[in-house]
Amino acid sequence: MRVEGLREEVARLAEVLEAAEIELDRRVIAREELVEALAVSAAESTAVTTTEAEEEAAPSLAPVPGSTVPLWREGLPVTVLAPGYQRILGVLEQHRSTGHGPLRAKEIAVKLGLGAMPAKVEGLRSKARRLAECGWLLLEASGAFSAGRRPVAVAVPDADLSA
Repeated sequence: MRVEGLREEVARLAEVLEAAEIELDRRVIAREELVEALAVSAAESTAVTTTEAEEEAAPSLAPVPGSTVPLWREGLPVTVLAPGYQRILGVLEQHRSTGHGPLRAKEIAVKLGLGAMPAKVEGLRSKARRLAECGWLLLEASGAFSAGRRPVAVAVPDADLSA
């Protein structure tokens, strides 16, 4: 009787833990998106006040913790990415070099040693999508990711022609 009660309690706690991990993952993704949006906003406001001399200065190629993923362009080294993003690219490039196709987020998480916990997989999926949106990876129609680069068009706001 006591064993049965303990098993029910363990099952209930496992459900609570899984719900908490999903909530934590949602918050992590929201925080990453907020940091990225704030960085874009700061970059846009800084671009308005930037002088020509500052534009000619060489940009730092060292990744900053919590930094956004820069748009891929020819000649931009992988080292500009934070280590977590570099590891994702490394797994996909190694997988491609062995002649295999794209990987799903869960498979990438397992190859990185993160396991298959939903919170870990969703966090990794968020990073892989960000890499794909910025041209560092290819997002297949199936939702799987593959190594490859592609230029990304930058949206230019309409100019105010009323002036």
